[in-house]
Amino acid sequence: GSNITNAADIMKSLDVGIVPVCDNNQTPVGVITDRDIVLRSIAGYNTNQNVENVMSGNIVSVSPDTDAHEAASLMAQNQIRRLPVVENNKIVGMLSLGDLANVNIHVDEAGQALSSISKPGNEIK
Repeated sequence: GSNITNAADIMKSLDVGIVPVCDNNQTPVGVITDRDIVLRSIAGYNTNQNVENVMSGNIVSVSPDTDAHEAASLMAQNQIRRLPVVENNKIVGMLSLGDLANVNIHVDEAGQALSSISKPGNEIK
């Protein structure tokens, strides 16, 4: 499997803050975020560790036909800013809170989702 350094390199080259972790069949099994990497690196984790050791394993995802309001609600409920878009057990995209603002869902709803995520003491998963 890939290590933490590989994941960081991918994030840097793609200018993203999250990378899906997939098994040998390309089925998503978790995600690793820039925050996961920073916290573990500062905490003294070996950056040669496999991403499976530091990833978030409980994936909250949406399908390509998920309604934007439902996606915003999922983000708020799970205190996450990004959702993998999965179709036929394969990741076909990544949806961010910013993307939802761009598709013109009610600004109040996007703001509500962001505010519930950003409250001090709420840990981003």
